[in-house]
Amino acid sequence: MKLNELRDNPGARLKSKRLGRGIGSGKGKTSGKGVKGQKAREGVAINGFEGGQMPIYRRLPKRGFKNPFRKEYAPVNLDALEKAIAAGKLDAAQPITEETLRAAGLLRGGGKMAGVRLLARGKATRALTITVAGASAAAVAAVAAAGGTVTTTVARKDAAPAA
Repeated sequence: MKLNELRDNPGARLKSKRLGRGIGSGKGKTSGKGVKGQKAREGVAINGFEGGQMPIYRRLPKRGFKNPFRKEYAPVNLDALEKAIAAGKLDAAQPITEETLRAAGLLRGGGKMAGVRLLARGKATRALTITVAGASAAAVAAVAAAGGTVTTTVARKDAAPAA
């Protein structure tokens, strides 16, 4: 097979209806656009416009608050760590940091994430030394039970200050 022999399957593409080609075509004269008015013209995109009536998005009350300074953290679960170690992407003997996780391809979300948060899905089967921005209490407990340590770089808001 050559490039010039490639064809669609028969019936895979419908031919578009030709507009404005006489009354017998079924789409002659106004081409299905009705008579005059803004929508009969070319280049019209009036999303949300309701003919001068107050649009629904302005009639309805606004609710809530979106914090523009909110920080998002990339989640990493214990089972993903175990898989990466088993596949040889991570070395369990070395400390695991956000840089090593990124190099191993475990982080999603690109550069817009504020850090990594360790979560407790799966089991920790070996002693790991992990340094991340945050970790759930269950994840810290699971890693500690396997003989490892988790260090977080971001202080939790709900944690009481050390006195």
